[in-house]
Amino acid sequence: MPKGGARARSGPPPDETSGRSEQRGFSLTALPTEGHRGRAPAFPLPATKRSGPDGVNQAATKAFRAREIAIWREVWKTPQAAAWAQPGEAWRWPTVAEFCRIKAAVELDPDSNAALLSRLREYRNEIGLSPDGLRANGWKISTDDLAAKKAAKKATAPAKKAAPARRLRSVGGGTA
Repeated sequence: MPKGGARARSGPPPDETSGRSEQRGFSLTALPTEGHRGRAPAFPLPATKRSGPDGVNQAATKAFRAREIAIWREVWKTPQAAAWAQPGEAWRWPTVAEFCRIKAAVELDPDSNAALLSRLREYRNEIGLSPDGLRANGWKISTDDLAAKKAAKKATAPAKKAAPARRLRSVGGGTA
């Protein structure tokens, strides 16, 4: 059995602000904050049949497929989907679809076993839907600089002074 050598996630992760990472040419790919704007591709996995005590449950099968497709469309609106949509990245789509399938199974069965929940967490990391997954894939979600500047300007802007209270003056200058 081989010893030593590089392993996935061994040692500190690359940091784009460090000098050593800069020497190696490491930089994170910025993903758009607003998410992917294109349409979701067709769901790449075949439909699965949900069984019940009397055999295949058609209603459960339809409900499961509908939920699976709904999750697929939701994840294709995330910033990570902008990376999945890049040319040459279609190899990730089945993994994203498997994530959607397991998420639907967990949602529809509140008594899901721990192995299924663990696999769901692993898929989140693989496809970049978690902070660890973003780092492992070399992605970061870009910040909206214009909105950040507007918010900072608004926070530091002096508050508007209230209009001075108007007082009534007596007519004729006398006191009553």
